Amino acid sequence: MTQTKKTTSRDLTTGNIAKQILLFSLPLMLGNIFQMLYNTVDSIVVGNFVGTEALAAVGSTTMIVNLFVFFFNGFSIGAGVIIGRSFGAKDMEKLHNTIETVMTASFALCFLFTGISILLVKPMLHMMATPENVFPAAVTYLRIYFAGISGLLIYNIGSGILRAVGDTKRPLYFLILTSILNIILDLMFVILFHLGIAGVALATIISQFVSAGLIIVLLTKTTDIYRFSWNDMHVDFEILRAVFAVGLPAAIQSVITAFSNIFVQSYINYFGSGVMAGWSCYNKIDMFIMLPMNSMAMAATTFVSQNIGAGQEKRANEGTKTAIILSLLITGGIAALIYLFAGLAVSLFTQDKEVIDYGAMFLRLNVFFLLLNCINHVLAGALRGRGDSRGPMVIMLTGFVLIRQIYLFVMTRFIANTPSTVGFGYPVGWMVTCVLEVLYFKMKWSKVTE
Repeated sequence: MTQTKKTTSRDLTTGNIAKQILLFSLPLMLGNIFQMLYNTVDSIVVGNFVGTEALAAVGSTTMIVNLFVFFFNGFSIGAGVIIGRSFGAKDMEKLHNTIETVMTASFALCFLFTGISILLVKPMLHMMATPENVFPAAVTYLRIYFAGISGLLIYNIGSGILRAVGDTKRPLYFLILTSILNIILDLMFVILFHLGIAGVALATIISQFVSAGLIIVLLTKTTDIYRFSWNDMHVDFEILRAVFAVGLPAAIQSVITAFSNIFVQSYINYFGSGVMAGWSCYNKIDMFIMLPMNSMAMAATTFVSQNIGAGQEKRANEGTKTAIILSLLITGGIAALIYLFAGLAVSLFTQDKEVIDYGAMFLRLNVFFLLLNCINHVLAGALRGRGDSRGPMVIMLTGFVLIRQIYLFVMTRFIANTPSTVGFGYPVGWMVTCVLEVLYFKMKWSKVTE
């Protein structure tokens, strides 16, 4: 009797679509929650045990960190699409070559990103018009964070490989473990060792290196089809070009959007540390609200790439519709709760009344408009799963960057320069993007023969 080999990968080309997407995306949602806990716990510990200025410093660095992380995530998206297609087509030789190529390139990119990010810390903080009372703490946090950014980058590319073959559970287990470690180290470094903002940065990078080590051990020790071998490290430039063809537009879109958000932060910085800290709390909570849609977008990318690889275009489109509906339902429920308990949510980060008031104002102003992003992100993920990254790149840059910056310039100079008008710049970009992306995606659907 032949024993079937146990596998941790998931074939999304068969079975009930809604069930497959939920089983795939739920560990992603939980994993993203724990990944978000890294910076969120930093903010909670700093806000409660160090002070409002330190909280503002951590918050003001988020956009700068994203500038580098988003670029690497674009590379991870491209790798995931190529791996997913190979997995769907059952082309195991190409799958193996892609993994070896991606991991080899990732190690090289880590060295490059670490050096560049550390050098650009002060210029980027100056570009954001960071106030003098916040500037030194922000420099300290960013320099330590970027010194250890390789841990985060390696974990993200490794978990991207696992997602592409349908394994979302084990990255979740690693994130749970390292998130708990991060909380323990945060409290220990700040409360016991009195290291302040440097302590939360150290806690974060130590935890990220642990997660990277775990993911590398998993990839090298597994006997499954996605095994990474040190001896087989090489770069297949044809595969690398295919990865960048999908990943580079996604990376460019994310980086330019993050760069644009640095200018949004500069508008916020004009109002001082109280509004800055409130905006920081809003952004932390906003990122949690966006976790379901981001998870559904990643699920859509893998689902579509596997099914396109298997030649099942109609199933790929059905999966896209299902992911949008699920995303809207989950996000809508969370948005309603956040609207009702906005002040309570912000009070987790600080007891400063001014900060709580501004944070709650930003949340109530924008929270329901996030439903538009369910459509934006899932459609973009589905298009990337097809190998079309340029369309969503152009559309998102138009809405998230161009329209948003025009709105902010006009409003702050000619109409009303207030925290609420600046905060509403986000929904303006989301609305334009949603209209353009739906129209674009309908053109793609019209090519499908029912």
